[in-house]
Amino acid sequence: MRLTPFSTLSLLSIAVGLSLASTAQAARPPAPDLSNSEFQQCLDGLKNSSKFRGVDSFTFNNYRPSQSDPSVIQSLNYQPEFQKDVWDYLSSLVDTERVEDGIRAKRQWADTLRRIESRYGVKAEHVLGVWGVESNFGQTLGKKPLFESLATLSCFDRRQSYFQGEYANALKIVQNGDIAPSDMTGSWAGAFGQTQFMPSTFLELAVDFDGDGRRDLVNSVPDALASTANFLDKRGYRSGEPWGYEVKLPSGFWGASNRKDKKSISHWRNQGLTLANGSPLPSDLNSAGLLLPAGPDGPAFLVGKNFDTFYSYNASESYALAIAHLSDLITREDSSKTDFITAWPTDDPGIGRQESRAIQQALLNAGYDIGEVDGIIGDNTRTAIQQYQSSHGIFPADGRAGQKFYRAIIGNTAATGSSQYGNQYGQPANSRPLNPAPADRMGQLIQQQTSPKSTSNTYSVQPSPSPSSNTRYRRVTSPDGTVKLVRVDEGS
Repeated sequence: MRLTPFSTLSLLSIAVGLSLASTAQAARPPAPDLSNSEFQQCLDGLKNSSKFRGVDSFTFNNYRPSQSDPSVIQSLNYQPEFQKDVWDYLSSLVDTERVEDGIRAKRQWADTLRRIESRYGVKAEHVLGVWGVESNFGQTLGKKPLFESLATLSCFDRRQSYFQGEYANALKIVQNGDIAPSDMTGSWAGAFGQTQFMPSTFLELAVDFDGDGRRDLVNSVPDALASTANFLDKRGYRSGEPWGYEVKLPSGFWGASNRKDKKSISHWRNQGLTLANGSPLPSDLNSAGLLLPAGPDGPAFLVGKNFDTFYSYNASESYALAIAHLSDLITREDSSKTDFITAWPTDDPGIGRQESRAIQQALLNAGYDIGEVDGIIGDNTRTAIQQYQSSHGIFPADGRAGQKFYRAIIGNTAATGSSQYGNQYGQPANSRPLNPAPADRMGQLIQQQTSPKSTSNTYSVQPSPSPSSNTRYRRVTSPDGTVKLVRVDEGS
């Protein structure tokens, strides 16, 4: 999400929650009760204010919301305590699926990307990295109506002046004919399009690259990718330079993580740094700063000016590292290994979207109402994980979806022997069998009998009236996504 310098630090921590402290989950505050009369009075005042001077009466009135959207104020004030460690953040954004999607996009849009690189000097894979992180290559654009969201944020709570400018700019985009009003949807904070521009950034940097006379970042991939390249170029991107590289620190090295403190490559060579594979540092960076996102025991990086341009797109070093790492994997066209050479300093690494979807499906099967199986570990899924952990004696019950919890809930025997996740059912080692939680309608599943290639799952269930009997069920997912257990005869 592109934010202006005025708003970057204050809104970023709220909108995308990229702080790296890992704690328990906080309850989401209720949506406020907003006065519609107050809302309409506010809009009456905005209509004639200086910020809306360039918006004509027809445009303002035609797209004026009849009601506010309290949920955006809820989002504005929601700062979840459950926040991701850097390895969780990277694993969710740079997984095998996203790399493979990026490789396909690179081939599909090869000619367009060549022309963009020729005009703006920005490496094609760096543009693809932004596209993949921002909207999963155009698959996730956001569904909030921008006019309702920005109008509400313009009239209630804090940062009203900032959002009033963005609201006026969103109206100007439609007034100029660049984007159809029906396509003006995006995030709660107003970012929209394939690469998630804020309206002010759109007016400043969006370009018409497909030559149809409109700057359409929603429906035109060439416009969106070229606009992203233009953004990076205007923020100081250096053609022909890498963003940086993973490095190996010498034994006993002491140094702070400070990417802004740029030193010459010869300086870092003299300090004993090499590439992560042990090769000497190359000479293709003018200067670089040291980045230690998880401290000296985790992966280390030397990063140059182009990394800083990624950071300017969204003020988070983890976000910039995700773009950098994804772009490298797309360049190599290799999705077989998405980890860095140096492991993260944890015994419980993060998971990708495939594992996240499996966890969500298992929670649904166990009776937890988490909503859609989408591979995104949000509030509902974290709450369900906490409840599952508590009811199955898994500690800490922190709501985190990592590799250990994945193995526990899926029933992978590789978890056997772990003191935290002692067996395939998430039960601490050497403990007595745990009774399922009352809300856990499939908590009595004793054995999952699933072939890796099967399309339906059959379970053996121990019914409470008659423990010696063995009733078999098959899990069936209907076309509308509803999951049901269908009893089958013994031996079928």
